[in-house]
Amino acid sequence: MIHRGILRRVMVLLAGLLVGHAALAQAQKLDIDIINGSASALPIAVVPFGFEGSSVPPETNPGEIVRADLARSGQFRTLPKADIVEFPTRQSEVKFATWRLLKQDYLVVGRMAESGDGALRVEWELFDVAKQQQIGNGAIGGQRTGLRDIAHQIADAVYEKILGVRGAFWTRIAYITATGAAPNYQYALMVADSDGYNPQVVVRSRESLMSPTWSPDGRKLAYVSFESGNSSIYVQDLGTGSRQIVSNSKGINSAPAFSPDGNRLAVSLSKGGNPDIYVMDLGSRQLTQVTKHFAIDTEARWAPDGQSLYFTSDRSGKPQIYQVPPSGGEPTRVTFEGQYNASPSVVDAKGIKLAMVQGSGNVYRIAILDRATNQYTPVSPGSQDEHPSFAPNGSMLLYAASEGSRGVLYAVSADGRVRQRLGLAEGDVREPAWGPFRQR
Repeated sequence: MIHRGILRRVMVLLAGLLVGHAALAQAQKLDIDIINGSASALPIAVVPFGFEGSSVPPETNPGEIVRADLARSGQFRTLPKADIVEFPTRQSEVKFATWRLLKQDYLVVGRMAESGDGALRVEWELFDVAKQQQIGNGAIGGQRTGLRDIAHQIADAVYEKILGVRGAFWTRIAYITATGAAPNYQYALMVADSDGYNPQVVVRSRESLMSPTWSPDGRKLAYVSFESGNSSIYVQDLGTGSRQIVSNSKGINSAPAFSPDGNRLAVSLSKGGNPDIYVMDLGSRQLTQVTKHFAIDTEARWAPDGQSLYFTSDRSGKPQIYQVPPSGGEPTRVTFEGQYNASPSVVDAKGIKLAMVQGSGNVYRIAILDRATNQYTPVSPGSQDEHPSFAPNGSMLLYAASEGSRGVLYAVSADGRVRQRLGLAEGDVREPAWGPFRQR
C-alpha cells in the first residue's frame, strides 16, 4: 500500500492535475487571440481564394485559414482582410505594384475548382513581391468537408518555402476538459486541429483523466484514467476507438510517453515502493526498470533519437530534470538554475533545447533551456503555468495556464516573442499535448 505522504508528493509533482474545469462541447472551437506580435515578422498578404464553379461556393475559404495560420505562427505579419484592395486568383491577375505600395514582402493567391462528385481542386501560388517572381505553387484535391485540412497543408507549404522549416499547422492537439462541479465532474479527453477547430471527444469518464501523449504516427493516444478506482494507463486507437489497458499494477501508474519508434512506452510506476521510471515493450509488455531511487521519478520524455529519457525527480530535494539512457544507469542532472524545474518537453534529437516548468516561490513559468549555452529563456509570464508541449517543428509550444478560476491554453513562439491565448468558448482546458507531423 502506498504511503499517503508519497502519494501527496506524487500529486504535487505530476503536472496538470485537473481542478474544476468546465465543459467543451464538440461543436465548439478554441478562440485564438494574439497577445503580442513580433516586429521582425515578415509582411505577407493572403488573398481570399476564388471559386470557379457553377454550384454554391463553400462556406470555408482556404485563403482565410492560411492567413490565420501564418498570423498565429509569429513569423508573419499578415495583411488584414480589410486592407486587401485587389483579389487576384492567379499569376496573370497579380499587379505587383499594388502589393509593393502595401509594403508586402510576399503574396499568396489561390482558387477552388469543381472536380466532380462534389470534390474540389484547390490551387495556390506564392510570390516574392520585390522580385515579382513566383516562388511556390501547388494543388490539393479533396471534399468540401476537408477544406480546413487542405488549407493547413497549403499554409505548411508556404511556411516551408519562405523559412526553410516544415510547417506544423496540419497537426492535431490533445487536451483534457472537465464538466460540472465537485464532486460530480465529468472528464473528457479531446482531440482537435492545431488551431482548435474540429474538436472530437476521444473518451469520457466520471473519474479523472490525465497525461495524454501521442504515438509518433499520430494514430494512438496513451493516457491515465482513474475509472477503475486506481490509476491505469490506457492506449487508445483513434481510428477504431478501441483501447486497452497496458499498465494497472498495484500503486501508481502514470506519465506515459511513446518512444520515437512507437514500440515502447516510458511510464512511472510505484510497484516497487516509490515511483520509478520503467520502459515497457508494447508487444510483449515486458518492463525494464530504468531508475531505482527512494525519490519520486516521473514525467519521462524521450529524446527524438530514442537514446535518452528526460524525467522529473526530487532526488536532490526539489524537483529537477535528469537524463538517463532508456536501458538504465546512473541519471545525470540537467537543470540547476532555480528551485523547481519539471515537466520536460524535448524537440531536437540531441536534446539541446528543453522546455520545462520553472518555479520560484509561488510563481511557475514556462522556460526553455538551451543546453549549448546553458541559458534559460522564460517564454510565459506565469504565475501558474504548466505542461509545456513543443510543436513537432520546434517553432512553438503549447502550455496550460490558470487565469482566476479558469484554465486556458496558450501557444508561444520558441523565442517567447509571440504569445497567443487559446481560450475555450465555454470553460477550461488542461494538459495539452501537441501531436506529430501528419503523413502527407
